[in-house]
Amino acid sequence: MKSALPYHGLPAPRLKAELRPLLKDWQPDDEEQWAATVRTLWDEATHREEWYAAIVVARHRRARAWLDASSLDLWEHLIVTGAWWDVVDDVATHLVGDVLARHRSAATPVVRAWAGDDDLWLRRAAVICQVGHGAGTDLALLRFAIEANVEDTSFWLRKAIGWALRQHARTDPAWVRAEVDRLGDRLSGLSRREALKHL
Repeated sequence: MKSALPYHGLPAPRLKAELRPLLKDWQPDDEEQWAATVRTLWDEATHREEWYAAIVVARHRRARAWLDASSLDLWEHLIVTGAWWDVVDDVATHLVGDVLARHRSAATPVVRAWAGDDDLWLRRAAVICQVGHGAGTDLALLRFAIEANVEDTSFWLRKAIGWALRQHARTDPAWVRAEVDRLGDRLSGLSRREALKHL
């Protein structure tokens, strides 16, 4: 794992087990306290597991009501400063994805802006944030995010495009085949292979 932060060496199951009793009865007073807790855990982290803990707090069941368009600024901060797949993918597919699914009209312009941002990880987040949305996927937004990045040579974007298409193929294989055909040679070999992996 490429990381400027050292690890304590806790495997994911052990980390979840350690956090469970700490968060069982945790009740933030309000949205501001919850967001401040997430940001403090993230910004003051000395080890990578603290980033993982921040994401667990962010996704806490008592915070679901606060996953609205206003939280996208916080998720952008985590994506840009995290800048690696292990945290970016979790934030994108769960936190950003949940906001988008529940507040589509307010969140869509933000995700569209990310798709063309200078930051590679925001662009990756824009491509993959609908993974798991199934029939609820906004195909126009998915197409926009892919089109904005299809010619980028970065492995991280090529892989993201393939992943997003491969996952949506579980719901709508005909649409994915048509997109792969439409994009033609603009689509990298990696993206194409991933998109068609189960077709």
